[in-house]
Amino acid sequence: MNIRRDDTVIVLSGDDKGVKGKVIAVSPKEGKVIVEKVNMIHKHVKPRKQGDVGGIVDAEGAIYASKVALYCSKCDKGVRVSHKMVDGKKVRVCAKCGQEI
Repeated sequence: MNIRRDDTVIVLSGDDKGVKGKVIAVSPKEGKVIVEKVNMIHKHVKPRKQGDVGGIVDAEGAIYASKVALYCSKCDKGVRVSHKMVDGKKVRVCAKCGQEI
């Protein structure tokens, strides 16, 4: 999986198609990511301690990583990732323009 936390991605399909957002969490084992303000779900929260308020809370749900693409600011669209060696380190670059992501 080429997507990491704090990457900017664009949603390719689904109800939130075309939305850009920052990746909050990545789950490589499941192949899913959680993106800011994408796939909003309603959680029913029960008060756990005395004084806590229960109710319905909006939260981001996980979506499959194949439904998002890394966003390249130079190309201004979602792109595939290529890898390049720079100073002995492997870095991710845009496959179209070659800009480091």
